Amino acid sequence: MSASSLITGAQYWPDERALELSFVSGRRYIYLGVPPLIADGFAAANSKGVFFNRRIKGRFTCHELAPERRRRQVAND
Repeated sequence: MSASSLITGAQYWPDERALELSFVSGRRYIYLGVPPLIADGFAAANSKGVFFNRRIKGRFTCHELAPERRRRQVAND
């Protein structure tokens, strides 16, 4: 994914038509009913934030997901 000042990660599940987005704030949301054409447009967009605000935000049902837990590496002594 290209650099964005708003979005840090994205994953799309075409069978479920679900798009998961991670934001710089640390929040994650899943957007439901997103057609493949929109997901492809998002992936190809030069500005993910602009595309999100114009084509996704407020247009699809969304739910906030629990924050990801950071995994700690355990050193073996």
